[in-house]
Amino acid sequence: MLQCFYPKEYLDSAYLIDFEEKYGQGYRGIIFDIDNTLVPHGLPADERAESLFKRLKAIGYKVTMLSNNKEARVKMFCDAVDAPYIYKAGKPNPAKYRLAMKNMGTDEHSTLFVGDQIFTDVWGANKAGIYSILVKPIHPKEEIQIVLKRYPEKIVLAGYRRYMRKK
Repeated sequence: MLQCFYPKEYLDSAYLIDFEEKYGQGYRGIIFDIDNTLVPHGLPADERAESLFKRLKAIGYKVTMLSNNKEARVKMFCDAVDAPYIYKAGKPNPAKYRLAMKNMGTDEHSTLFVGDQIFTDVWGANKAGIYSILVKPIHPKEEIQIVLKRYPEKIVLAGYRRYMRKK
């Protein structure tokens, strides 16, 4: 029942993903959430984020940021990492995930999604048929509506861990 919320992978950080291996598996596009996935909520791109995006482009990836945030916040980050973006995305609605793939020239079989929230990021990616990677939030400081979602996320993650042990 809860499997629609389960990511394909759950990792400590977006910075620990073996992007070279994923490229070898045929992935060519990556859609990222920004806040608490790549930097703490509301902060600009840091050196680590800038370095990651240079590396991804050198590997050959197309990237797009997909955020429910306002354009000013998303543009600030994306200008620093030189990446296209979609703001006010309405996640988990899969329409903007599909638009991001169209813009990158990828499809659900060649696209990864990386985000820190189950009920927006992962669920939307799963509904769009994209390989979803859930990462732990970078920083505990979050807006109240996100904090409230973290409690039911714990229930989903407990089910996910049981499911993965049985596989």
